[in-house]
Amino acid sequence: MASRKTGLKKSKSRATSSRKIPLKASKKKELTAGEWFERLVALQARLRAPNGCPWDREQTHATLRTYLIEEAYEVLDAMKSGDDAKFANEMGDLLLQIVFHSQIATEEGRFTVAAVIREVHEKMVRRHPHVFGEKRAKDAAEVLRNWEQIKAQERQEHGEIEKKEQRKSLLDGVPRGLPATMEGLQLTRKASRAGFDWDNATGVFEKLGEECVELRQALESNDVAKMEEEMGDLLFAAVNLARFLQVDPEIALKNANAKFARRFREMERQSTENGQAFAELARAAKEKLWEAAKESEKGRQEVAVARSEAARKR
Repeated sequence: MASRKTGLKKSKSRATSSRKIPLKASKKKELTAGEWFERLVALQARLRAPNGCPWDREQTHATLRTYLIEEAYEVLDAMKSGDDAKFANEMGDLLLQIVFHSQIATEEGRFTVAAVIREVHEKMVRRHPHVFGEKRAKDAAEVLRNWEQIKAQERQEHGEIEKKEQRKSLLDGVPRGLPATMEGLQLTRKASRAGFDWDNATGVFEKLGEECVELRQALESNDVAKMEEEMGDLLFAAVNLARFLQVDPEIALKNANAKFARRFREMERQSTENGQAFAELARAAKEKLWEAAKESEKGRQEVAVARSEAARKR
Protein backbone atom coordinates (compact mmCIF):
# COMPACT_ATOMS: atom_id res chain seq x y z
CA MET A 1 0.00 0.00 0.00
CA ALA A 2 2.87 2.37 0.71
CA SER A 3 3.80 2.95 -2.93
CA ARG A 4 0.18 3.05 -4.05
CA LYS A 5 -0.70 5.43 -1.23
CA THR A 6 2.21 7.74 -1.98
CA GLY A 7 1.34 7.89 -5.65
CA LEU A 8 -2.25 8.72 -4.90
CA LYS A 9 -1.28 11.49 -2.50
CA LYS A 10 1.19 13.08 -4.90
CA SER A 11 -1.23 13.22 -7.80
CA LYS A 12 -4.03 14.32 -5.50
CA SER A 13 -1.91 17.17 -4.12
CA ARG A 14 -1.23 18.53 -7.58
CA ALA A 15 -4.85 18.22 -8.60
CA THR A 16 -6.44 19.89 -5.58
CA SER A 17 -4.04 22.74 -4.83
CA SER A 18 -5.90 25.98 -3.99
CA ARG A 19 -9.17 24.82 -5.50
CA LYS A 20 -12.70 25.43 -4.30
CA ILE A 21 -15.61 23.03 -4.66
CA PRO A 22 -17.79 24.27 -7.55
CA LEU A 23 -21.24 25.32 -6.46
CA LYS A 24 -22.83 23.95 -9.62
CA ALA A 25 -21.92 20.36 -10.35
CA SER A 26 -21.73 18.99 -13.88
CA LYS A 27 -24.61 16.92 -15.22
CA LYS A 28 -22.68 13.74 -14.49
CA LYS A 29 -22.43 14.63 -10.79
CA GLU A 30 -26.07 15.59 -10.28
CA LEU A 31 -26.73 12.64 -7.98
CA THR A 32 -27.92 12.60 -4.41
CA ALA A 33 -25.55 11.83 -1.53
CA GLY A 34 -27.29 8.47 -1.16
CA GLU A 35 -26.77 7.60 -4.82
CA TRP A 36 -23.10 8.52 -4.70
CA PHE A 37 -22.72 6.49 -1.50
CA GLU A 38 -24.30 3.43 -3.13
CA ARG A 39 -21.90 3.81 -6.04
CA LEU A 40 -18.95 3.96 -3.66
CA VAL A 41 -20.11 0.82 -1.82
CA ALA A 42 -20.56 -1.01 -5.14
CA LEU A 43 -17.14 0.19 -6.30
CA GLN A 44 -15.40 -1.18 -3.21
CA ALA A 45 -17.25 -4.49 -3.56
CA ARG A 46 -16.03 -4.66 -7.17
CA LEU A 47 -12.44 -4.02 -6.09
CA ARG A 48 -12.72 -6.86 -3.55
CA ALA A 49 -14.32 -9.27 -6.05
CA PRO A 50 -12.38 -12.30 -7.41
CA ASN A 51 -11.57 -10.41 -10.61
CA GLY A 52 -10.95 -7.12 -8.79
CA CYS A 53 -7.80 -5.45 -7.48
CA PRO A 54 -5.14 -7.81 -6.02
CA TRP A 55 -4.12 -5.26 -3.39
CA ASP A 56 -7.67 -4.58 -2.22
CA ARG A 57 -8.38 -8.32 -2.01
CA GLU A 58 -5.37 -8.87 0.27
CA GLN A 59 -6.42 -6.31 2.88
CA THR A 60 -7.83 -7.14 6.30
CA HIS A 61 -9.11 -5.06 9.19
CA ALA A 62 -5.64 -5.33 10.74
CA THR A 63 -3.69 -4.23 7.65
CA LEU A 64 -5.95 -1.20 7.17
CA ARG A 65 -5.56 0.14 10.72
CA THR A 66 -2.66 2.46 9.87
CA TYR A 67 -4.50 4.02 6.94
CA LEU A 68 -7.59 4.72 9.03
CA ILE A 69 -5.49 6.78 11.43
CA GLU A 70 -3.50 8.41 8.61
CA GLU A 71 -6.63 9.54 6.81
CA ALA A 72 -8.07 11.10 9.98
CA TYR A 73 -4.92 13.20 10.43
CA GLU A 74 -4.87 14.16 6.76
CA VAL A 75 -8.42 15.45 7.13
CA LEU A 76 -7.20 17.68 9.98
CA ASP A 77 -4.36 19.01 7.82
CA ALA A 78 -6.73 19.70 4.94
CA MET A 79 -9.17 21.42 7.29
CA LYS A 80 -6.47 23.94 8.20
CA SER A 81 -5.36 24.50 4.59
CA GLY A 82 -8.36 26.56 3.57
CA ASP A 83 -8.54 24.49 0.37
CA ASP A 84 -12.11 23.20 0.12
CA ALA A 85 -11.30 20.75 -2.65
CA LYS A 86 -8.49 19.22 -0.61
CA PHE A 87 -10.73 19.10 2.48
CA ALA A 88 -13.50 17.31 0.58
CA ASN A 89 -10.95 14.97 -1.02
CA GLU A 90 -9.48 13.90 2.30
CA MET A 91 -12.95 13.50 3.83
CA GLY A 92 -13.68 11.15 0.95
CA ASP A 93 -10.56 9.12 1.72
CA LEU A 94 -11.69 8.80 5.33
CA LEU A 95 -15.17 7.72 4.23
CA LEU A 96 -13.59 5.12 1.97
CA GLN A 97 -11.94 3.52 4.99
CA ILE A 98 -15.36 3.05 6.61
CA VAL A 99 -16.74 1.53 3.40
CA PHE A 100 -13.65 -0.69 3.05
CA HIS A 101 -13.94 -2.10 6.57
CA SER A 102 -17.69 -2.58 6.12
CA GLN A 103 -17.16 -4.50 2.87
CA ILE A 104 -14.71 -6.88 4.57
CA ALA A 105 -17.21 -7.42 7.40
CA THR A 106 -19.97 -8.07 4.85
CA GLU A 107 -17.87 -10.73 3.14
CA GLU A 108 -17.31 -12.37 6.53
CA GLY A 109 -21.05 -12.37 7.24
CA ARG A 110 -20.71 -10.08 10.27
CA PHE A 111 -22.43 -6.82 9.36
CA THR A 112 -23.07 -4.52 6.40
CA VAL A 113 -22.47 -0.83 5.78
CA ALA A 114 -26.25 -0.36 6.08
CA ALA A 115 -26.00 -1.65 9.66
CA VAL A 116 -23.20 0.84 10.35
CA ILE A 117 -25.34 3.74 9.17
CA ARG A 118 -28.46 2.47 10.94
CA GLU A 119 -26.61 2.07 14.23
CA VAL A 120 -25.20 5.59 14.26
CA HIS A 121 -28.52 7.09 13.12
CA GLU A 122 -30.47 5.37 15.89
CA LYS A 123 -27.77 6.23 18.42
CA MET A 124 -27.89 9.94 17.56
CA VAL A 125 -31.67 9.98 17.95
CA ARG A 126 -31.45 8.18 21.33
CA ARG A 127 -28.73 10.47 22.64
CA HIS A 128 -30.54 13.68 21.69
CA PRO A 129 -33.80 13.38 23.63
CA HIS A 130 -33.77 17.17 24.02
CA VAL A 131 -34.19 17.38 20.22
CA PHE A 132 -36.18 14.26 19.29
CA GLY A 133 -37.96 13.65 22.60
CA GLU A 134 -39.63 15.50 25.43
CA LYS A 135 -36.51 16.05 27.55
CA ARG A 136 -34.93 19.50 27.50
CA ALA A 137 -31.33 20.62 28.07
CA LYS A 138 -30.56 24.17 29.18
CA ASP A 139 -26.95 24.19 27.92
CA ALA A 140 -24.17 22.14 26.31
CA ALA A 141 -22.90 20.94 29.72
CA GLU A 142 -26.27 19.36 30.48
CA VAL A 143 -26.32 17.77 27.03
CA LEU A 144 -22.96 16.10 27.78
CA ARG A 145 -24.14 14.88 31.19
CA ASN A 146 -27.25 13.38 29.64
CA TRP A 147 -25.10 11.85 26.88
CA GLU A 148 -22.96 9.98 29.43
CA GLN A 149 -26.03 8.75 31.31
CA ILE A 150 -27.62 7.47 28.12
CA LYS A 151 -24.38 5.72 27.14
CA ALA A 152 -24.29 3.99 30.53
CA GLN A 153 -27.90 2.85 30.08
CA GLU A 154 -27.10 1.53 26.60
CA ARG A 155 -24.17 -0.50 27.93
CA GLN A 156 -26.41 -1.98 30.60
CA GLU A 157 -29.10 -2.89 28.09
CA HIS A 158 -26.56 -4.58 25.83
CA GLY A 159 -25.05 -6.59 28.65
CA GLU A 160 -21.73 -4.77 28.52
CA ILE A 161 -21.62 -4.25 32.29
CA GLU A 162 -19.66 -6.86 34.22
CA LYS A 163 -21.08 -8.99 37.01
CA LYS A 164 -22.87 -7.11 39.77
CA GLU A 165 -20.23 -7.94 42.35
CA GLN A 166 -17.66 -6.18 40.21
CA ARG A 167 -17.70 -2.40 40.42
CA LYS A 168 -18.32 -0.53 37.16
CA SER A 169 -16.11 2.49 36.48
CA LEU A 170 -17.21 5.77 34.98
CA LEU A 171 -14.08 5.50 32.86
CA ASP A 172 -15.32 2.41 31.05
CA GLY A 173 -15.53 2.95 27.33
CA VAL A 174 -12.25 4.79 26.85
CA PRO A 175 -10.37 2.69 24.24
CA ARG A 176 -6.93 1.60 25.40
CA GLY A 177 -5.69 1.67 21.82
CA LEU A 178 -5.95 5.46 21.55
CA PRO A 179 -2.81 7.60 21.32
CA ALA A 180 -1.75 8.50 24.87
CA THR A 181 -2.78 12.15 24.69
CA MET A 182 -6.23 11.29 23.35
CA GLU A 183 -6.69 8.60 26.00
CA GLY A 184 -5.68 11.04 28.75
CA LEU A 185 -8.07 13.65 27.35
CA GLN A 186 -10.98 11.24 27.42
CA LEU A 187 -10.15 9.94 30.91
CA THR A 188 -9.97 13.43 32.43
CA ARG A 189 -13.06 14.53 30.51
CA LYS A 190 -15.10 11.65 31.92
CA ALA A 191 -13.79 12.35 35.43
CA SER A 192 -14.71 16.03 35.01
CA ARG A 193 -18.26 15.17 34.02
CA ALA A 194 -18.54 13.22 37.26
CA GLY A 195 -17.53 16.33 39.22
CA PHE A 196 -13.86 15.40 39.75
CA ASP A 197 -12.10 18.48 38.42
CA TRP A 198 -10.15 21.58 39.33
CA ASP A 199 -12.02 24.77 40.32
CA ASN A 200 -9.86 26.83 37.97
CA ALA A 201 -6.73 26.67 35.83
CA THR A 202 -4.52 27.87 38.68
CA GLY A 203 -4.67 24.48 40.37
CA VAL A 204 -3.65 22.69 37.19
CA PHE A 205 -0.70 25.04 36.66
CA GLU A 206 0.40 24.35 40.24
CA LYS A 207 0.12 20.62 39.55
CA LEU A 208 2.36 21.02 36.52
CA GLY A 209 4.95 22.79 38.67
CA GLU A 210 4.72 20.05 41.29
CA GLU A 211 5.30 17.36 38.67
CA CYS A 212 8.32 19.25 37.30
CA VAL A 213 9.86 19.31 40.79
CA GLU A 214 9.28 15.58 41.24
CA LEU A 215 10.80 14.84 37.84
CA ARG A 216 13.90 16.85 38.76
CA GLN A 217 14.18 14.88 42.00
CA ALA A 218 13.98 11.61 40.07
CA LEU A 219 16.68 12.89 37.71
CA GLU A 220 18.95 13.81 40.61
CA SER A 221 18.57 10.34 42.10
CA ASN A 222 19.28 8.78 38.69
CA ASP A 223 16.25 6.52 39.14
CA VAL A 224 15.29 5.57 35.57
CA ALA A 225 11.99 3.93 36.50
CA LYS A 226 11.01 6.90 38.65
CA MET A 227 11.95 9.32 35.87
CA GLU A 228 9.64 7.50 33.47
CA GLU A 229 6.83 7.57 36.03
CA GLU A 230 7.26 11.26 36.79
CA MET A 231 7.55 12.15 33.11
CA GLY A 232 4.25 10.35 32.58
CA ASP A 233 2.69 12.32 35.44
CA LEU A 234 3.98 15.57 33.95
CA LEU A 235 2.58 14.76 30.50
CA PHE A 236 -0.74 13.67 32.02
CA ALA A 237 -0.97 16.96 33.91
CA ALA A 238 -0.28 18.83 30.66
CA VAL A 239 -3.06 16.89 28.91
CA ASN A 240 -5.40 17.68 31.79
CA LEU A 241 -4.53 21.38 31.51
CA ALA A 242 -5.24 21.28 27.78
CA ARG A 243 -8.62 19.70 28.46
CA PHE A 244 -9.38 22.31 31.14
CA LEU A 245 -8.52 25.08 28.67
CA GLN A 246 -10.68 23.39 25.99
CA VAL A 247 -7.67 22.65 23.79
CA ASP A 248 -7.27 19.26 22.12
CA PRO A 249 -3.77 18.14 23.22
CA GLU A 250 -3.29 15.79 20.27
CA ILE A 251 -3.96 18.54 17.75
CA ALA A 252 -1.95 21.06 19.78
CA LEU A 253 1.06 18.72 19.88
CA LYS A 254 0.75 17.93 16.16
CA ASN A 255 0.79 21.67 15.45
CA ALA A 256 3.82 22.13 17.71
CA ASN A 257 5.59 19.26 15.92
CA ALA A 258 4.87 20.87 12.55
CA LYS A 259 6.09 24.26 13.78
CA PHE A 260 9.35 22.77 15.06
CA ALA A 261 9.89 20.94 11.77
CA ARG A 262 9.28 24.13 9.74
CA ARG A 263 11.71 26.15 11.82
CA PHE A 264 14.37 23.43 11.84
CA ARG A 265 14.22 23.12 8.06
CA GLU A 266 14.52 26.90 7.80
CA MET A 267 17.63 26.73 9.99
CA GLU A 268 19.10 24.11 7.65
CA ARG A 269 18.21 26.22 4.61
CA GLN A 270 19.85 29.33 6.02
CA SER A 271 22.93 27.35 7.03
CA THR A 272 23.28 25.93 3.50
CA GLU A 273 22.73 29.37 2.01
CA ASN A 274 25.64 30.62 4.16
CA GLY A 275 27.82 27.79 2.87
CA GLN A 276 27.94 26.04 6.26
CA ALA A 277 27.16 22.46 7.29
CA PHE A 278 24.41 22.78 9.88
CA ALA A 279 25.56 19.80 11.98
CA GLU A 280 29.03 21.31 12.32
CA LEU A 281 27.88 24.69 13.63
CA ALA A 282 28.49 25.64 17.25
CA ARG A 283 25.51 25.61 19.59
CA ALA A 284 25.46 29.43 19.77
CA ALA A 285 25.32 29.68 15.97
CA LYS A 286 22.45 27.22 15.86
CA GLU A 287 20.57 29.26 18.45
CA LYS A 288 20.96 32.36 16.29
CA LEU A 289 19.61 30.48 13.29
CA TRP A 290 16.67 29.30 15.40
CA GLU A 291 15.79 32.87 16.37
CA ALA A 292 16.17 33.95 12.74
CA ALA A 293 13.85 31.14 11.65
CA LYS A 294 11.27 32.26 14.21
CA GLU A 295 11.42 35.86 13.00
CA SER A 296 11.19 34.75 9.38
CA GLU A 297 8.09 32.68 10.14
CA LYS A 298 6.54 35.52 12.09
CA GLY A 299 7.08 37.84 9.14
CA ARG A 300 5.45 35.39 6.71
CA GLN A 301 2.47 35.01 9.05
CA GLU A 302 2.01 38.79 9.28
CA VAL A 303 2.08 39.08 5.50
CA ALA A 304 -0.47 36.26 5.16
CA VAL A 305 -2.78 37.90 7.70
CA ALA A 306 -2.50 41.26 5.93
CA ARG A 307 -3.32 39.66 2.57
CA SER A 308 -6.27 37.79 4.05
CA GLU A 309 -7.60 40.98 5.63
CA ALA A 310 -7.22 42.87 2.37
CA ALA A 311 -9.04 40.13 0.47
CA ARG A 312 -11.84 40.14 3.00
CA LYS A 313 -12.38 43.88 2.59
CA ARG A 314 -12.63 43.70 -1.20
